Amino acid sequence: MSVTQKTKNLNLSEEDLALINSKIGIKYLFADKKPDFEKVVRMARYETELKELQAELIKLQEWTAKNNKKIVILFEGRDAAGKGGAIRRITAHINPRQFRIIALPKPSKEEEGQWYFQRYVNQLPQPGEIVFFDRSWYNRAVVEPVNNFCTQAQYETFMGQVNDFERMLLESDTYLIKFYFSITKEEQARRFKDIKTSPLKRWKMTNVDEKAQELWDEYTKYKLKMFEHTNTKISPWIIIEADKKTKARVEAIRHVLDKIPYDK
Repeated sequence: MSVTQKTKNLNLSEEDLALINSKIGIKYLFADKKPDFEKVVRMARYETELKELQAELIKLQEWTAKNNKKIVILFEGRDAAGKGGAIRRITAHINPRQFRIIALPKPSKEEEGQWYFQRYVNQLPQPGEIVFFDRSWYNRAVVEPVNNFCTQAQYETFMGQVNDFERMLLESDTYLIKFYFSITKEEQARRFKDIKTSPLKRWKMTNVDEKAQELWDEYTKYKLKMFEHTNTKISPWIIIEADKKTKARVEAIRHVLDKIPYDK
């Protein structure tokens, strides 16, 4: 029996059937012994759209390099919100020599004595480069105070300086995009369970992650303070509803393509 015959009783359009019969659709069709045709269509549509958007990202990067532009994109959000997965999809096909992904470890003793922003300034893009921060200076706005990694005075100093820091960054001819990936408490718990039971993902679980559910309300309190103080007209937050990973990735790429005035 053909795929078309199997699906004739489902509420699928001709476009859906064409997707199922495409190379991408067939890949998802045979991924499960009992395929869910609606899921096959959804995933095929996602992958097709993703490839089109990734082609546009190549154009954006070429424009960035040709015009010596500087782009900074921040990815913030709770643990397991999908920040890293979104970055991987964005950078999958662009030139690795013209972008960097920054995920800084715990500050060294020397860095602890420096101006807080200094370690991030050292990672800012050169002309023609895009830099993706997988967590950024906003660690001090949420993660650090929630987990007592900074003092109240350090937190207040950061909150008093961050808007001026970003204004100076923008005035130095740098594009700045701030993403916050938002997930529900239930979805975070589900993802943590998946990580813990997977031998390939267990390494992702940190001590901070282990306490994330317990400290959920504290994270919420500091997150709202961060939005209230740093969601400025010149440097607004873009909130990505990230319970659906595929939808979140596509939405993030669309925002990047929309915010940067490259040659479309």
